[in-house]
Amino acid sequence: MLQRLKERVCRANIALKTEGLITLTWGNVSELDRATGYVAIKPSGVSYDALTPDDIVIVDLNGNKIEGDLAPSSDTPTHLELYRRFPSIGGITHTHSRFATIFAQCGRSIPALGTTHADAFYGDVPCTRPMTSEEIFSDYELETGRVIAELFTDETAAHIPAVLVHSHGPFTWGRDGIGSVENAIILEEVAAMAWHTLMMTPDKTFQGELLDKHYLRKHGANAYYGQKETKR
Repeated sequence: MLQRLKERVCRANIALKTEGLITLTWGNVSELDRATGYVAIKPSGVSYDALTPDDIVIVDLNGNKIEGDLAPSSDTPTHLELYRRFPSIGGITHTHSRFATIFAQCGRSIPALGTTHADAFYGDVPCTRPMTSEEIFSDYELETGRVIAELFTDETAAHIPAVLVHSHGPFTWGRDGIGSVENAIILEEVAAMAWHTLMMTPDKTFQGELLDKHYLRKHGANAYYGQKETKR
C-alpha cells in the first residue's frame, strides 16, 4: 500500500518538471492516505531528475517519520496543517511557477476574469496577508499553513483549490497528488492570462453569471460537462 502511494507521489512530483512548473528543486507534491493518516511527500532538495519512489518520505499527520531514509520537504508542516484543517484535501502541490508567484510577490489575488478561470476556481484565487515577524521567526512553515487556513472553510477550499502565499508563491490542492498538480497547471495558466489581461485592460471585470455557469456546469450538483460514467 505504501509503495503504491510512494509511486503515485513520485510521478506527481516528476510531473511538476515535465509541465514546466518548477525550476531546480523549487517545489513539492504530497498525498494523504486518509485510511492510515500517512502522508507521502518529496524529500527536501532532491533533484527531480534523480527522484525515485524509494526516495519519497512517509510521515504521519503529526510529522513523525514512518518510512524513508531522507529528510522530508521543508514545507511538510505547511502540508500537514492543511490536511489537518480540511478533510476535503487529498493532495497538495507547492511551486514557484512564474506568473502565480508574480501575483504572490505583488500581494495580489488572481482575479476571475474569464471562463478559463471559472472552469476550475469559483472566484478569485486569494493571496494571504503578510506574515508577522513572530510567525516568520517561530515555526515558519507551520505558521504558513495557518495563515493559508485563515482564508478558507472546508467548503470554500473545495471550490477554490488554490492560494497564493504573500511574497512567496502558490499552493494548490485536490483529490490526490496528481489532482493537485493539475490545479497547479491550471493556476499558472490563468495567472498568465490574468497578468496579460490586466496589462491591456486594467479595469477588466467578469460577469458573475458566467462564473456561475462555467464553474457549476463542471462542479455543481447538476454538472453536465464531460462523459457520464456507465455501469458495465
